[in-house]
Amino acid sequence: MSDAFSFVPDPDHSGWMRWELRDPTRFNAFLGPILTRLEGDKALVRMATERRHSNLADSTHGGALLGFMDAALFAAARTFGVLSAGGAVTLDLSAQFIGTSRIGEPIVAEVELLRETGRMLFMRGLVKQDDAILASFSGTVRKSSPRA
Repeated sequence: MSDAFSFVPDPDHSGWMRWELRDPTRFNAFLGPILTRLEGDKALVRMATERRHSNLADSTHGGALLGFMDAALFAAARTFGVLSAGGAVTLDLSAQFIGTSRIGEPIVAEVELLRETGRMLFMRGLVKQDDAILASFSGTVRKSSPRA
């Protein structure tokens, strides 16, 4: 399962890594390619918004935002170097929706790693478009057990 995601420099966005599920039939593929990079003590996780992510108000649908927040936890963990790919699970994800977005422009999650224990990652973040805050979130990821 460790090769389920690719994590390579993005050819179109200098300084960003492309974190992408290799299997286009899985849910994460709906989000499109995810870009990520470190900026100070935060991981920036970027998603291009498209019509398929929109609600009837032409903003990013709350379900798409929740899916992005969940994926951002894992992309950020990979960017921090504390998780490779596959096998980990989201234990909890709490979100507060604050603003609306413009479809066709990227959104960025600024994710902080608050604490890492042997098996747990505690993170929080803000989803922004430009300088406007769209949502805040926090989540806990449980790393997989080592294989016997």
